[in-house]
This record gives sequence, C-alpha cells and structure tokens, in this order.
Amino acid sequence: MSLYRFSQYPFRNGKQAQNRVVVPPMASKTADADGFVTDASRQHYQRLAEANAGIIFVEYSFVHQTGKGEANQMGASNDQQIAGLADLAAIIQKKGSLAGLQLVHAGGKTTTEITGTPLMAPSSIMVPVKDRPLEIPVSMTVEQIQEWVESFVQAAHRADKAGFDFVELHAAHGYGINQWLSPITNQRFDEYGVNIQGRSKLLFDIINRIKLEIPNILVAVRMPAQDHSEGGLEVHEMFWVVKQLENLGVDLIDVSSGIGGWRRQDGRTTEGYLVSDAALLKQSSSLPVIGVGGIETGKFIDEIICQRKVDFAAVGRAILKGPREWALVQMSS
Repeated sequence: MSLYRFSQYPFRNGKQAQNRVVVPPMASKTADADGFVTDASRQHYQRLAEANAGIIFVEYSFVHQTGKGEANQMGASNDQQIAGLADLAAIIQKKGSLAGLQLVHAGGKTTTEITGTPLMAPSSIMVPVKDRPLEIPVSMTVEQIQEWVESFVQAAHRADKAGFDFVELHAAHGYGINQWLSPITNQRFDEYGVNIQGRSKLLFDIINRIKLEIPNILVAVRMPAQDHSEGGLEVHEMFWVVKQLENLGVDLIDVSSGIGGWRRQDGRTTEGYLVSDAALLKQSSSLPVIGVGGIETGKFIDEIICQRKVDFAAVGRAILKGPREWALVQMSS
C-alpha cells in the first residue's frame, strides 16, 4: 500500500499541507482568566508542533464573552489577544505545518457564572449533554443574531492579523452554531428556523462575510454528518449543507459529532469511529474532508485515504500523549 499519509495537499490560495495528518483543536486550558495566551500555551503548542502534521488547529477560542465556555478558554474576542495568538501561529508554522484557529460561541452550552450574562441560543431549550443538566438559555433576537455574526467575523480578522492560515468555524459538539443547525435546539419559526435552509442561515451568513472581507484566509467548518440523537440533524440535511458550503467557497470540512457532544458514541469502539460519517459527507461534494474519532496509526490513515473515505485524518489523543514519539513511529515509514 502507498504511504498516503505523506502526500501533500494544495489549497486554493497556494498554501500546501505537508502531509495528511491533522492535529485537531483540543482544549488545553492554558489561557489566563481573560482568554489570553500564556507561556504555558506557547509551550503546549511548541510540543504539539513536534508531530510535524500537515495542519495544526489551535483549540476552540471564544469570539465573544457571552460565548465563553470555560474558565481558562482561549479567546479571540478582542484585539489585545492578537499578539499572543500570533506567537502560536508562528510556533506551528516554523515546523512546516499550516496553522488554524478554531472559533466558537458556546451559545447555551455554558453557564452564566462563566459568561456573566444570560445564556443565548436559537430557542429557549436546554442544550442536551450527557453528564449534567444545563441552564435554559434565552431565545435570541435578530439583533443578537447579527451581533453573533459580527463577533465571528471580527475574530476571523484577528486570526488573519495573527498570521493563521485557517479559521475553523466550530459547528459541532453541541456548541452555538450546532445549536442553530439542529432541530433539537432550534425550534424557531422565522428565517433562521423551520427547516435546514433556515437553520443553516447563520452559518452561511458568517462564511459569506469572511469570504468577502478576508478572501485569502482558508475556511474550515467542523460539523456533524448527523446528530446521532433522536429528532436531531439527519444525513440528508447535511448533504445539502455541504453542497452549499462548497458553493460558498469553504476550503475544508472537519466531520465530528453533533449535538450530544464530542464523546465517543456507545458501541463505537474501533479506530476511526466517526470516519464513516466523514465518508458519507465526502460523497456529496468535492470538498476535502477530515476524518476523526480515535485515529492512532499511520497504517489506518493510509487505508482510509486510499479508500477515498477522507482526505485528511485527525489524530488527537495519540499525538497529545507524545507528539515527537508519535511522529517517529507513525511517520517514519
């Protein structure tokens, strides 16, 4: 079998991934209380860069204080944070990897203790998570929706000024944009609800603005192929969404889990337990696709790329355990 994991991948703006391995965004909890990069953050990404991956995504970073999800979460919510983020982009790129910054608004998947304000979401429906009940958020006004769009766009500008190659919009794991997409949490009857066309409008509005204002930055979307929850997003809906993302000029889709969160689904125990979902969405467009879910070995990466299930493979915990050691073993032959 050919060693597909070593092959380069060119993107539309002339930038190129040096291989097909992706380090996905993983919360390090190293930022300070205001979301600023710290020395611990720099050391963390210096270590991750030793994996020599094609793309390394910096962890989910809140675009506005109202969407902060945890105490020491990275932020991209004000211009003073740009300098620290630029350090992380430079650390990653120095090893030849493309650098991405994942942008998120937690919506109703947080607490008022963290945000300091009432939680906001598409509808006044508690976001379901496995381990605890959450607060019931306030249904957002159209004015607040426009503020969300603006927050994401301004955060993308900051990522661009910091020198990142990619921004990734987090529309998975039950966070804010996923709440808009899912019929479980979006039960609106205006232009932002009713059907998948309405429920995806906020995501499309954000992408349109980024593409218009920052045409040279690459845009990835982390999204589910389905919610894997009763009454949630279905594959045929996400086929349609992916086709629209292709038409909007999105550069990469990163297929993970949906409204229930990132944790492994019951019964899914094998390596690459969400690759089948990524393969489904790959059928619906020409967009390159990242597969995720407990991927650990170079051999498995070669198999799923050879079989055209995905174009990239995200290796999270296995690299986090020892980036240099993983690269020596899995990227040496």
